[in-house]
Amino acid sequence: MDRTRLHALLARESAEAERRNPRSRAAYADAGHLFGRVPMTWMNKTAGAFPRYLATARGARVTDVDGHTYIDFCLGDTGAMAGHSPAAVTEAVHRRFAELGGATAMLPTEDAEWVGAELTRRFGLARWSFSLTATDANRWAIRLARAVTGRPKILVNSYSYHGSVDESLIVVGPDGKGAPRPGNVGAPCDVTLTSRVAEFNDLDQLERELAHGDVAAVLMEPALTNIGIVLPEPGYLDGVRALTRQYGTLLINDETHTFSAGPGGCTAAWDLEPDLLTIGKAIGGGIPAGAYGLSADLAERLLARDDLDLVDMGGVGGTLAGNALSVAATRATLEHVLTDEAFDHMDRLAARFETGVRSAVETHGLPWSVSRLGARTEYRFASPAPRTGTESEAAADPELEDFLHLYLANRGILLTPFHNMALMCPDTTEQDVDTHTAVFGAALLELAG
Repeated sequence: MDRTRLHALLARESAEAERRNPRSRAAYADAGHLFGRVPMTWMNKTAGAFPRYLATARGARVTDVDGHTYIDFCLGDTGAMAGHSPAAVTEAVHRRFAELGGATAMLPTEDAEWVGAELTRRFGLARWSFSLTATDANRWAIRLARAVTGRPKILVNSYSYHGSVDESLIVVGPDGKGAPRPGNVGAPCDVTLTSRVAEFNDLDQLERELAHGDVAAVLMEPALTNIGIVLPEPGYLDGVRALTRQYGTLLINDETHTFSAGPGGCTAAWDLEPDLLTIGKAIGGGIPAGAYGLSADLAERLLARDDLDLVDMGGVGGTLAGNALSVAATRATLEHVLTDEAFDHMDRLAARFETGVRSAVETHGLPWSVSRLGARTEYRFASPAPRTGTESEAAADPELEDFLHLYLANRGILLTPFHNMALMCPDTTEQDVDTHTAVFGAALLELAG
């Protein structure tokens, strides 16, 4: 690729973004009381000099404070996979908060059992507990795994993503051994004291780490997502399950992003059998919600332990977890929005998106790859597609990524800012997908000169 041309195009699109968005630029400049000038520092992970500021959002559309409306394939990095403010969730939240009253009373609601039963139907795990985020669900699942196994360490895949869980911020270093993930902030200890790591799709490396006998649980995404989609090779996930059982290690499937694979995530789509499952973001339809599920056997083993404080100070709960508002939103999302039929629609659109991107890439003879996980599609600047997280991280090209993101945003299309991911929601249309295909093709044509 002609990098000089790329730099010129990136400068042009950056200037256009500043010209088009004076109110967002001013709001960012005036946000002196916010750490990093944004409510949450990740919001600075955006192409251009400042983020666009949200005015309104509905379905598959967001509008910024400068009046530009976008086809939204980012969808809050999965948090809005149900679409923005879906009607059923809006109604349920209004009823719970405004009509019935009360969001958090430290009292259960009948909605919770409905949600637990539905999560069991979808994912197969028998017992469920709620959190506000998938990060907390992962933290609590880890504590339970350590408690029941008596082992100290957690194993994750290199460049996997499980929120801000300290144990997960480890990668395979150049020497093949575990090392802190670059950029980690304020680690409480050397991560190798708490964690082991293996490359995704590498069963030999996994077995070498499990053979130490100190791993309480393997915490993994069934497909890597937050480093670009990395799909499991044939037999890999079966091998993971066999090895964890062989070495007495629990298996935790984090389905927070891989929920895109279908109504029951990869666990149902691929007939997986984890001991625990964690999920967050999308299940609340935009309201903060998370959950973790346990197999019946594991739940019984934990509840039978009189030395574990699962009610008060055991470190597996929070005052707002399972609150009435979040649970009502989760019920509405699962019952009326992210239904089996909705996933069929989203899957078809993601396949259409994949076909459009692949055609454009092939037309220009680019050495890129396209991967899809149900309703989620992503392209990578590498061919063949990366098979490990480390390979996927090495394939990143920040300048090229920024150009494509700015080019699309300046023409009314948003992708997930962390990488080149597009997610479908129930309100996404074929026309939305085809619009992206056309604009993406035009961007590649400009790159080609």
